[in-house]
Amino acid sequence: MKNNGLFRRLSALALCCALLLALPLPQAFATGDDFDEDVSDTDTAGQDGAADAGGTQDATTSGGLADPQIDATAALLVNPDTGMVLYEKNADEKRYPASTTKIMTALLTLEHADLADTVTAEEVDFEGVAADASNADIKVGETVTVKDLLYAIMLPSANEAANMLARHVGGSVEGFVEMMNAKAEELGCKGTHFMNANGLHDPEHYTTARDLLIITQAVMQDETFTNIVDTVQYRMAATNMHQERIIYTTNQLIFSSFQPWYYAYCKGVKTGHTSEAGNCLVSYAVRGKARLYSVVLGCADAPDSSTVAKSFTSTSQLFDWGFTNFVSKTLAKKGDEITRVKIELSTDTDELVLTAQNDLVASIPKNLELEDLDATPTVPESRKAPVKAGDVIGSLTYSYAGVEYGTVQLVALNDVEMSQVLYYADKLENFFKSSVFKIVLVVLAIFIVLYILFNLTFGGMRRRKQRKNMRSRYENANYQRRRRK
Repeated sequence: MKNNGLFRRLSALALCCALLLALPLPQAFATGDDFDEDVSDTDTAGQDGAADAGGTQDATTSGGLADPQIDATAALLVNPDTGMVLYEKNADEKRYPASTTKIMTALLTLEHADLADTVTAEEVDFEGVAADASNADIKVGETVTVKDLLYAIMLPSANEAANMLARHVGGSVEGFVEMMNAKAEELGCKGTHFMNANGLHDPEHYTTARDLLIITQAVMQDETFTNIVDTVQYRMAATNMHQERIIYTTNQLIFSSFQPWYYAYCKGVKTGHTSEAGNCLVSYAVRGKARLYSVVLGCADAPDSSTVAKSFTSTSQLFDWGFTNFVSKTLAKKGDEITRVKIELSTDTDELVLTAQNDLVASIPKNLELEDLDATPTVPESRKAPVKAGDVIGSLTYSYAGVEYGTVQLVALNDVEMSQVLYYADKLENFFKSSVFKIVLVVLAIFIVLYILFNLTFGGMRRRKQRKNMRSRYENANYQRRRRK
């Protein structure tokens, strides 16, 4: 009987130990703050493959304005001051660029050559250039300055001049093409691959409207380029094989103010045409303080000899649409107080003032007032000291009807010092809330339970044994006394 009771107690002790040790310690005592679910959003949109020239993507207009209905298979209209895309159509689909390729040729030349350098034409510069292709009447053996060659590629779109510059800068046309592709990648172009320096057709020579804009904006930082592309006619210096000659731009938007398609606000940039590419035009316009870039690709030829290719009329149409429907407005000024957040661990203040980091200028539809825009701050509920003036704390986004018009960073207005007392109090509070502390409590509780069970089980046995021994001694003592009697 006694052995059975002991066995039951030991079994109960073992079962309690097993249950306690099997308990999932952190989860059993953790709160929701201790464990964050790792949720990963999967982007299912992906990247569409490049479309051919017959792409049918609907045009997208900022603010949901009416589509200007231009004649182009791909197009883009952007305000460079705000970066706002006002209009786009198939802007990321691959297209043949034709001679708009020469924008990249000019960019690399301006980066790596001196305008006073001279280049002598060689037979290789005319390979693949048909007799009726665009040219500047340069002859084999003729020596021309880099400056004149730049005017030659950007005004009459001279193909042999582009090859001469490519040789001069890259050592060979092939070497220059490698530089072109490397530069495109450096600029962030995603859908561009060059095979030559002049844009003559090659199935593997392509770009996108967005990439062409990126390249153009990069080279437009160079004043020499902006002067060249806004030039109607240019007198090339006399050479060893040619008298002075006058070359003319192919850009009909600036060629003659007497023509109905002339666009007074246009400042260049580059035309292009092949039968495969259609008519292309990258252009820049300024009206008052407003500036716009336009890219149109794959436009139709002129319907008759009395007008010009659709690339010119479509560009004018885009510019008019942009200047008419949009206006640049200041949404936030640098230093404006936007909001406040709670500050912790400081005895100096309870709130942190957040201001606009810089002026935010955006292109918005003219029929929208600033009060119509939704201003949505993205800021934390609180921020712990210390904080330095100018630290970025959050951001503020302006939108309307689901269209974002700009975002400005929000920064701390003042320094906020940290209280050491509050800092260590916060550390202590966080420790008591931590999983480590909870595990320590659980382990301590287990030891206490085990200690109690141990005492209940083995302590009782020890006490019974002690009482038994005492009774034995007592009985023995009585027995000895009786015998002595």
